[in-house]
Amino acid sequence: MSHESYLVALLQPLGVYDLGENTLNRGELGAWGLGLDGVWDALEETQREMLLTTAESFGLERVEALFPYRPVTEDTAQRRESLAALLRIGGDSFTLAAVNDNLAGCGLNAAVAETEERGVVEVSFPGVPGKPAGFEEMARIIEEIVPCHLQCRYWFWYITWEVLEERIPTWADLEELGFTWAELETYVL
Repeated sequence: MSHESYLVALLQPLGVYDLGENTLNRGELGAWGLGLDGVWDALEETQREMLLTTAESFGLERVEALFPYRPVTEDTAQRRESLAALLRIGGDSFTLAAVNDNLAGCGLNAAVAETEERGVVEVSFPGVPGKPAGFEEMARIIEEIVPCHLQCRYWFWYITWEVLEERIPTWADLEELGFTWAELETYVL
């Protein structure tokens, strides 16, 4: 319902005003209603952007401005999830689950796992063969999140000879694909 219709419905029972179409009173109510519609739209947008779960534009940008790093995605839902994870970081975020949640909050596809070696954690990149693009920047962010008393050991995975032989049975087939060594190492499809 537009605000003009609301104002007409509000004043109609009084019976004092001529509120028919094309009347002076109706025109004035139309102008007031149009102004209120604009205010309502602005308030709805502000309300949407105030909540992280519904923000779409400037609300997300203002929350991102609070952190030294932005989530590495442009997808709105993933940005919301990443920012929510970053907001959960607290003084007790030293558990393995909290560290992994913080990494996800930065939008990093990285996982930290404990090792048998004391003071060393293993960082892997699930679903990403080889060294991920932008690894140096990711490593810097990871090392800021992982507690400083822990050493990070990075683990990368590549295609094995066994899997390669299953997918590409002969050297001729391999040469036909024209891979470089780096492309071959990460050939997992």
